[in-house]
Amino acid sequence: MNAAWPLILLPSFAAAVCLAFRRRPAFCAACAVAALGAEGALAALLFARGAAPWGWNGVPLLAADGLSRLVCLGIACFGLLAGVYSLGWFAPRERGGAYWCLLLLTEAAGMGVALADHLVLLLCAWGFMGITLYLLIAAAGPAAADAAKKTMLMVGGTDAFMVLGVALLSFHAGAGVRPASPLPLSGAAAWTAYLCIAAAAFAKAGAVPFHTWIPDCAERAPVPVTALLPASLDKLLGIYLVARASLTLFAMNAGMQRLLLAVGAATIICGVMMAMAQHDLKRLLGYHAVSQVGYMLIGIGTGNAVGIAGGLFHMLNHSIYKTCLFFSAGSVERRAGTADLDGLGGLSRAMPVTFAATLIASLSISGVPPLNGFASKWMVYQGLLEMGRHGGKLWTVWLLAAMFGSVLTLASFVKVVQAVFLSPPSSPSARGRGAVREAGASMAGPAAALAAACVALGVWAVPLGVAPLIRPAVGAAVSFPGFWNSTAATVLLAAGLLLGLLVCLAGRLSRARECAPFIGGEEGTPEMILSGTDFYQTITEMRGLRGIYRAAGRRGFDLYDRGRDAVFAAARLLQRAHGGCLPVYIAWCLAGLAAVVWALAR
Repeated sequence: MNAAWPLILLPSFAAAVCLAFRRRPAFCAACAVAALGAEGALAALLFARGAAPWGWNGVPLLAADGLSRLVCLGIACFGLLAGVYSLGWFAPRERGGAYWCLLLLTEAAGMGVALADHLVLLLCAWGFMGITLYLLIAAAGPAAADAAKKTMLMVGGTDAFMVLGVALLSFHAGAGVRPASPLPLSGAAAWTAYLCIAAAAFAKAGAVPFHTWIPDCAERAPVPVTALLPASLDKLLGIYLVARASLTLFAMNAGMQRLLLAVGAATIICGVMMAMAQHDLKRLLGYHAVSQVGYMLIGIGTGNAVGIAGGLFHMLNHSIYKTCLFFSAGSVERRAGTADLDGLGGLSRAMPVTFAATLIASLSISGVPPLNGFASKWMVYQGLLEMGRHGGKLWTVWLLAAMFGSVLTLASFVKVVQAVFLSPPSSPSARGRGAVREAGASMAGPAAALAAACVALGVWAVPLGVAPLIRPAVGAAVSFPGFWNSTAATVLLAAGLLLGLLVCLAGRLSRARECAPFIGGEEGTPEMILSGTDFYQTITEMRGLRGIYRAAGRRGFDLYDRGRDAVFAAARLLQRAHGGCLPVYIAWCLAGLAAVVWALAR
């Protein structure tokens, strides 16, 4: 049997077993986690050894190039971590066979997308993932019904465009996913096919303007579902399809580059600006999951090896630190009873593992060296510089947008770390909260493992990340026009922190008088404490931003809400046009018949 088939068959078979024994949750959980562990081993074996293309009756069906093997490895690893985390998140009665069945089917469909060598097979697996995504969100109950419906309509609506794009592409260039030569973007049909496929990829990954389902999903769906799909698998597969369409199916030209760069820059700025105004921790993380997609699109849009490698590396790094952040947010919500930033505070001592994992992942997503987020962003920046060196236009605009987004991301996560862990509880409900303890091993363990990966893929970015994982996916040598020695930088940063610690300890040895903080001669009271969110209250009232934030609060930029309003308005017009009068109906029939005759006579 071809080495790629077991990655699809194993989780499918395990899903059938879980469905058959759905009334035995403990058995289903053990079976699912064991299957996910075996899936990880098979994915690692496929990544190391590869697999020959496989087809049936002359039709190519499965293939595993460097990019596919990277995505399969990511799907298997994050699926296993989500399965382990689910053991602690759900109560035993909630972990029925239906949940594990959907989780395993999602894993199988994701593998099908990454390994498909025929556009129809890719389309079927892609659409099936949309169904499992809807069912996993809806499993959270009535509170998540609106988010599930919105996700289904936005993702499913763009999937309908993908059907059109696949049909056009198959007609003009064949149905292979890995053609010998890409289709030039030189006509209306080629552009229509590319834009339709790109729309589905943008919606799956969460790029503007198809992003608004992700914050709603992050707020309402169970944390293991959010961590697995919008945070990791959807990013891997969405960017996989963008890369496959932009680099393999179609020949990149200046127009495609401008599209990817513009959408990427808009996604970075819009996502991070909305994140800064959020008070719900999971919704804030949802907007940051949107913002980081922009770096991946910009990296691919540069069109050069280092930029593309940076975009794909950031795809992997984002999945690592964002999954870690969602796992940590779930632990905080489960132990403190809320995800509202105003109702949290002072958890650093009670939850030290979660605090450390959150701090590392927050610094990583902000692009602070020497963590993995900085390594991939640095490669994207170098790709933009390389693009400008070869005559690329507006590269300074895209570079400034990317760097400005990193600054705002750091500011946003300063708020998160301060509000959740460092500041004393500011609200009466938070001060009256009982003792909080660290999350269990099945919840804190995956977050700690991902935080360790953030450090390892940053300090040893090239030997652990770029060389073994990214270069095979890019299929070209990656050279760095700038200089960055992550190991030396880590040593210097550690020395600087150690020096600062010594200065702090030396200050404690002096005979300084300590007193409580005071304001205007009065000692501070709990009512005077500023929460982490208070520092950013004025952003939404700034001149030039006030109207934008108010319109966003009314969902004025939400493609789903605006589309729904347009459909209802059209329905009201049609209702008035069809008032139950028989002569009017006959007139409509005659008008339609005349239109058909006119179209056939042309």
